[in-house]
Amino acid sequence: MTQAEALAILRSGAHAFLTGEAGSGKTHTINAYTDYLREQGIDFAVTASTGIAATHIHGMTLHAWSGIGIARSLSEDDLQALVTHRYISQRIKKARVLIIDEISMLDASVFDMVERICRAVKKGQLPFGGMQVVVVGDFFQLPPIAKEGEFSRFAFESDTWQWLDFKVCYLTEQHRQEDDMFLELLSAVRSRTWGDLHQRRLETRLMDSEDELPDEKMTRLFSHNADVDRINQGELSKLRAKTYRFVMAERGPEKLVDSLKRGCLSPEQLELKEGASVMFTKNNQGEGFVNGTLGVVIGFEGGMHWPIVRTHSGNRIVVEPTEWMMMESDTTLAKITQLPLRLAWAMTIHKSQGVSLDAAVMDLSQAFEFGQGYVALSRVKRLSGVYLIGINERALEVHPRVFQEDQVFRKVSQKTLAKFSDFSQEEQENLERNFILIAGGKRREENKKQKGALVSETLLEKVRRAHARAYRPWTNEEEEELKKLFNRGKLVKEIAIVLGRQIGGVRSRIKKLGLKEI
Repeated sequence: MTQAEALAILRSGAHAFLTGEAGSGKTHTINAYTDYLREQGIDFAVTASTGIAATHIHGMTLHAWSGIGIARSLSEDDLQALVTHRYISQRIKKARVLIIDEISMLDASVFDMVERICRAVKKGQLPFGGMQVVVVGDFFQLPPIAKEGEFSRFAFESDTWQWLDFKVCYLTEQHRQEDDMFLELLSAVRSRTWGDLHQRRLETRLMDSEDELPDEKMTRLFSHNADVDRINQGELSKLRAKTYRFVMAERGPEKLVDSLKRGCLSPEQLELKEGASVMFTKNNQGEGFVNGTLGVVIGFEGGMHWPIVRTHSGNRIVVEPTEWMMMESDTTLAKITQLPLRLAWAMTIHKSQGVSLDAAVMDLSQAFEFGQGYVALSRVKRLSGVYLIGINERALEVHPRVFQEDQVFRKVSQKTLAKFSDFSQEEQENLERNFILIAGGKRREENKKQKGALVSETLLEKVRRAHARAYRPWTNEEEEELKKLFNRGKLVKEIAIVLGRQIGGVRSRIKKLGLKEI
C-alpha cells in the first residue's frame, strides 16, 4: 500500500493500524493526516508509547495524555478520579481522533486501560467512546518493556485491539534504504528466511579492529547506556579546547516538561568543544539538517557562542536553539528549548529508533531483546554504512508471535486496499464528508441568505474556492506540469498555486512520482 492510499483510508474515519518496514514513511503519512485534520477543524490528540517517540511527533506519551502515568492497573476508584479530573477529562472529551505512535512498545494492559478511561469520560458504548483510533508502528521493532517479574503482551493481543477491528494499512514503499541488497537482508530478518548467503554478506561488515573505520567520529550504537556514556564523555575529554555549556530552557507544568525532557534526544546540559562529534536531533530541512544528520563542531559564533557545525556532507550550519513542544490540536501545553544537538560518538539502540544514519558502528554482541539488531541495522541507509564490532545469535531474532501476526497484517492490508479501491471517487468523498460531520469538523458554514433561503457551503466547496483542483483525481497532464515546475526548482507552495492544489496534495503527489523534495 502506498502512503497516498493509506491516507485516503485514514480520511474515511476508519480505525486504522498504520505499519510497514523501517523507512516506509509511517511518520510522513501521519504528519500528512494531522495536517488534514487541522484543515478540517477536527480536534485530535497525538500520543506515543514512549517519550522519545512523542517528541518526534510533537505529542505527549499516551500515559500522560490519559492520566494513567506509570500505573499497571486501574481500579474503579482510579477510573472515577480520572473521569472527574478537570484537565484530563476535558482533553479526552475534546479529542475526536486519537493517534498512538510506536504501538510496538505499548503493553496490551495499558491499551485496555486507556480505552476504558476514554469510554468512561465520553460516556459512550463504542470503543474509546466513539473517537477514531489510529495506531502506528512496526512490531518487529522494540517490544513492550516488562518490569522485573512481570509478563508483557503486545497491543494486538489485547481485547481492545480485537474490538476496534482495525483496517490495516501496510506501507510497502521504501524511502530510507538505498541499497537493494541491504533491503533484502532486512526483509530476510523480518521473514525469518535468514540463510548462509545473508550471513556471509553481513559478516563482510565485521571489523577486526577500529582502525578499519573510514571516519573515527562515526556514531556507535550500543545495547546499554553505560557503554554510551563511557564513549561520549571519554572522547569529549580528549579534546584540548574550551568547553561551552548550553542549558535547556523550559515552560509549562512540571510533569509535562519532564515528559518532554525524557523524550528529547538533546540533553538538559549540553557540553561542546571544537572538534566534538555531534548529531542533530530535530528535522529542519530548510536549514539543511534532519534528525540523525552527523557533523563536527568547527567553532563558535557571536556573543551567545552558538556552535558552528560542518556536516559530513560539507554543509556549514550555525546552530541556534529550537523548541520541542507538547501540542494538543493547536494548543501548546509545554515546551523546552535547547540546541538540536547531542554528542554522537555513541548512542543506545533504543534511542536510535526513529533516526536515519548514513553509517554507524554497531556492537550487537550484547543484544538482549527481540528486535534490537533489526532496529540498529535499519537505522542505516546502505550495507556499506554498517560497521560491526560484534554480533550474537539473539541480535537478529524476531519474536515468533510478531512473525506470525505479521502474515495476518499483510493479508488484511491487501483486503482493505482491495475493498477501498472498489469505491468510486464520489463514494470516497462521501465517506470523508460524513466523517468530517461526525467528528465535528467545519463541513458546513452558514454563508448568506439569498431570497429568503439559507445558502450553505460545503467544506469541499470552500476549499475549492482557494484551491480549484483540491481532492480531484490527478490527470497525466497535471503530473507532467508538476514535474516541469519541480525540476525548475519551484517551491511546493508555488506549484500548489499554479496547479490549484493544496500543499499537502502536491507533496503527496511528488512522493508518488518518485521526486525528491529538498
